[in-house]
Amino acid sequence: MAKKVVATLKTGTGRDWAKVIKAVKSPKTGAYTFKEDIIPTDAVKEYFK
Repeated sequence: MAKKVVATLKTGTGRDWAKVIKAVKSPKTGAYTFKEDIIPTDAVKEYFK
């Protein structure tokens, strides 16, 4: 499935989007989980703040 997403991001209209992966720490267990999102490229810096 990941290959399909990456392939669509490389098309002409897909270049305005970025797939981002963020590590989120669980307050209950302390374990890290990963959250994946596809967001516009101009909102990447705000996503990681």
